[in-house]
Amino acid sequence: MPSDLPRFDVDLFSDEVLSDPHPTYKRLRDAGPVVWLEQLQAYCCARYAEVRQVLGDNATFISGKGVGFNEFLNQAFEGSIIQSDLPQHTALRNALGDRLTPKGMNEIQSYVQAEADALVRAAVQRRKFDGVSDLAAVFPLKIVGELIGLPKEGSDQLLAWGAANFNVMGPQNERYERSLPVFVECFEYIKWLDQDPNRLRQGSLGAALYEAAEKGIIQRDQCPRLMAAYLVAGIDTTISSIANAIDLFGRNPDQWEKLRERPTIVGRAYNEILRIESPALGFKRVTSRATELAGVALPENADVVVLYASANRDERKYSDPDRFDIGRNAADHVAFGHGLHVCAGQMLARLEASAVLTAMATQVARIEIGERKHQLNNTVRSLESLQVTFH
Repeated sequence: MPSDLPRFDVDLFSDEVLSDPHPTYKRLRDAGPVVWLEQLQAYCCARYAEVRQVLGDNATFISGKGVGFNEFLNQAFEGSIIQSDLPQHTALRNALGDRLTPKGMNEIQSYVQAEADALVRAAVQRRKFDGVSDLAAVFPLKIVGELIGLPKEGSDQLLAWGAANFNVMGPQNERYERSLPVFVECFEYIKWLDQDPNRLRQGSLGAALYEAAEKGIIQRDQCPRLMAAYLVAGIDTTISSIANAIDLFGRNPDQWEKLRERPTIVGRAYNEILRIESPALGFKRVTSRATELAGVALPENADVVVLYASANRDERKYSDPDRFDIGRNAADHVAFGHGLHVCAGQMLARLEASAVLTAMATQVARIEIGERKHQLNNTVRSLESLQVTFH
C-alpha cells in the first residue's frame, strides 16, 4: 500500500455506520479517489468516476475471486452469475434467456400492474398500515415467487433467506454469525428443489434453468447457483426500493404532487429513488493484474471495495446530491451496477416498482409518514418498518 494513500480505520459494517452510512461515505469521497480501509485490508473507491471505471473494466477488476467480504461466502458463491468472469459469465447470463429482457417484461406487464392496483387499493381502504410488511414486502414476494415457479413449501421463508444471504456477504461480524444458519437453510431448500426440478412450475423461470441445462447451454451443477441468484437478489433489493419510494414521497410532498400530475415520468422518478437510497451499499472486486486507478498503483490480487451507494451521492457527479428531485436525470446511477455485471433482474425490479408507483399515483392524494426503522444489514440498506397513512 502506498504510504501517502489516505487511511481509514472505520468499520463500514458497524451499527453506527449502517444506520446512516452517508456521512462516512462523504468522508471517504473527500479524502481522495482511492483510500485504504485498515479493517478490511482493502483499497476502496467511493467516488462515482472510479466506481464506474472499476465496474466497467471487468477484465482488470474481476468478480470470479469473490465479491463478498469473507472467504466462506466467496467459496459458496463461486461460479455463480454474480461471481464469475468471461466466458463463463456469458453462458450463465444466456441461461436466463429472454425472460428478464424488455420483451419478457412486456408479456407480464398487464398482470403485474393489475396486482399492484389491487394491492394499493387494499392499502387505501385500510388507510393506516406498515409500508414495508403490508405493501413493499408483499408485492415482490408474490411476483417473484410466481415467476420462479416455486411450490408453496418454503416460499414463506424467502424474506428471511434474502436478508440472511446479504448479511452473510459481509464480514464475519455478529450479523453474519446470526444469519449463517438461515443462509444454510436457504441452500438446503435449493438442494431440495434441485433433487426434483418438477417441483418448479412448468414454464417458469426456475424450470427454464433446468431446460437450459438439458440443452447444454449451462452445466447441470450450475442450476442451484442460478436459483440462488433468483431467490436472493431479486427480492430484498426491490422491497428496499419500494419502501424507500413510499418514505421519500411521504417526506417530500412536493415531489409526490409532481408525480401525480405526470405519472408518465415514473421511470425517471424510480431512477432518482435508486440514486438517493441505493439498496445495495457495495461489493468487492479483485485485481487480475497490477494496474492504476486514479493514479494510485494497485498490485495484482488486491481487494477493491466498490461503494455503489456512495457513488450515487457524489457531489462531483450530481449537484445537491442529498436532495430528492424526480426531475433530475439520474439514469446513469450505479445502483444496479454497471458493465458486465449490471443487475440481470433490473427490468423486473423496474416493472414491479413502476407498477406500484403508478397505482399509488392514481389512487393516493397524500402520503403521511410516521415512525420508521431501518433494518441493519451488511450489504443492503432497507427499512424494517414504516408507519404510513394513505389519504
